[in-house]
Amino acid sequence: MDEVILSVKNLVKRFDDNTILNGISFDVRRGEVIVVLGPSGCGKSTLLRCLNALEPIQGGEIFLNGQAVDSAAKDLTGLRQQIGMVFQSYELFPHMSVLNNILIAPVQVQKRQREEVRAEALQLLERVGLREKQNSFPRELSGGQKQRVAIVRALCMHPEVLLLDEITAALDPEMVREVLDVVLNLAREGKTMLIVTHELSFARAIADRVLFIDGGKIVEQGKPADFFDHPQTERAKQFLRTFEYESVK
Repeated sequence: MDEVILSVKNLVKRFDDNTILNGISFDVRRGEVIVVLGPSGCGKSTLLRCLNALEPIQGGEIFLNGQAVDSAAKDLTGLRQQIGMVFQSYELFPHMSVLNNILIAPVQVQKRQREEVRAEALQLLERVGLREKQNSFPRELSGGQKQRVAIVRALCMHPEVLLLDEITAALDPEMVREVLDVVLNLAREGKTMLIVTHELSFARAIADRVLFIDGGKIVEQGKPADFFDHPQTERAKQFLRTFEYESVK
């Protein structure tokens, strides 16, 4: 896990006069799982969107394997294919079957053979327990099933890095587990991932490193055991206390 695959240097993101990210810097090594934590509105999701140029940046640089990632990049489409993203809202095409939702980008964008992609898609659907849903439409799936399809769709593009943005936020508790189990298996297989989540027990289980963001900056970072058991900053301690409750009985 020594090879740096993604590098972020002094990243600045503004919306009008509001600075959301202010000098964010970190490296991601191949096979590393980084969990990004922080209060609502601190810029976690915006950070992920900047990493694959869905949002233009106002300062700093982002490099994937040494190649600059920005909205002016000559091969922006190719770069985006290497940085896959799974959204909270699934973003599945409602008029397409599960299988066609997965096939459309590899076949039309990457120009791969349909039968080759179909075989891979069915194999991935089998892994996430959804092969029998290949001909179903999104409206016929539960939230957890839709999210698993969205993960398969991203994986079929063979991304170097996978970005997961609050993928369980809209799910019922039982559905949360079925989605997180898929992500845990990806981590075991060595997939490079950046994950934004409020599921702290999941974050602790999956992360190689935690980045805690507040006020547009990385306030603290470290191994999950260190961050959760021995936070170094008062802001991190305050954040973690918001998840603790004492009995009122």
